[in-house]
Amino acid sequence: MTPPRLHGVREAWLGGAVLAALALATALFDPTRPGRFPACPFRAVTGWDCPGCGSLRALHELTHGQVAAAMDYNALLVAFLPFGAVIWLRAVTRRSRPRVLPAWAARALAVGVVLWAVIRNLPLFGGVLAS
Repeated sequence: MTPPRLHGVREAWLGGAVLAALALATALFDPTRPGRFPACPFRAVTGWDCPGCGSLRALHELTHGQVAAAMDYNALLVAFLPFGAVIWLRAVTRRSRPRVLPAWAARALAVGVVLWAVIRNLPLFGGVLAS
């Protein structure tokens, strides 16, 4: 049986490898070209952008050093990446134990994602935040 601490480090490395592979795929294959990546099922059904819409295109722009263009595609992803990187580094260097978010933080995160989904679909922000 693997100790819980080692298990968390292994999962962090696996998650980092998956993100690196996705970043490489989006760097090599432009997600703005039709047929390269699957379409968002939420957007296909509703016509609205989900909180994750534009993430592949934002990641593509980030891999090419275009931060402003990435923000246009999905500002939430670009804003979260530095925090995610710090959390990942702490996990792989064993500086903190993997924890479950406190209930208040999980609710705040959920509310923030829902607000992001609503705000980015408002006509007022369509030119700036639409993917």
